[in-house]
Amino acid sequence: MAERAGRVEGKAAIVTGAGSTPGPGIGTGKATAVALAREGASVLLVDLHPERAEETRRMIEDEGGKAEVFAADVTRAAGCEAMVRAAVDAFGTVDVLVNNVGRAALGTVVDTSEEDWDRALDINLRTAFLASKYAVPVMAAQGSGSIVNIASISALRGDGTVAYSAAKGGLIAMTIDMAYSHGRQGIRVNAIAPGHITTPMVLSVTAPGPRAEFMNAMRSEAGLLGTPGDGWDVAWAAAFLAGDEARWITGAVLPVESGVLSVTPLMMAPHLRAVPEPGASRRAVP
Repeated sequence: MAERAGRVEGKAAIVTGAGSTPGPGIGTGKATAVALAREGASVLLVDLHPERAEETRRMIEDEGGKAEVFAADVTRAAGCEAMVRAAVDAFGTVDVLVNNVGRAALGTVVDTSEEDWDRALDINLRTAFLASKYAVPVMAAQGSGSIVNIASISALRGDGTVAYSAAKGGLIAMTIDMAYSHGRQGIRVNAIAPGHITTPMVLSVTAPGPRAEFMNAMRSEAGLLGTPGDGWDVAWAAAFLAGDEARWITGAVLPVESGVLSVTPLMMAPHLRAVPEPGASRRAVP
């Protein structure tokens, strides 16, 4: 039996936000970069904090993969243009772009400031717009390419993060329009909508202790599978969408969320009630 080539064997990829927030676990950008390298891609690791991307590079190179680090502020056109140019200089082209940069903050339309609103759209939407703006011409010139945008189920379900949700909703809309606009140039554009995954960024907003453990358990129990999700789950989906196995998939939004979009909260109530909240007496499950 012939050995299967990697899903992105010989391809050149860019992953933005390729470092992880410090802390336990692995972020989606770091995991995706490693997964792409394991599947045969050369990866440009782009991050505002290059020292974080260096950790990703070491992990890739320790496994025999190829990666380069590029420091850039991808909320700026100059940074994105230079990023694409660096990938072409290092690897000859750009075959895959994963727009992974994102950050959430709590807030309603009432208490979210204009500055926070603008920052959320800059980080979660403008970055993907600008990175794609400079990567698409390279892909179009060669007649092929795959762009994977990391959105969120927050674009599809309310969670009290109005600016983040709006930005991720815009990212999904942009994904569909880009798929239409660039499909005949051989470019596929898809989005992933992660659910209640646990990453270092998620953990960074809650101090370690019983409350954090409680929230982790609730995230797991909210899904149909009742198991925790992490950055690797997003990474494996991204590697599939980036590769030729997904050659006839474009304009799609792939939920990676343990089925939470397929069920009402009421149906999951028995499972959620079974998780004791710190400091509260355990309630009987009906």
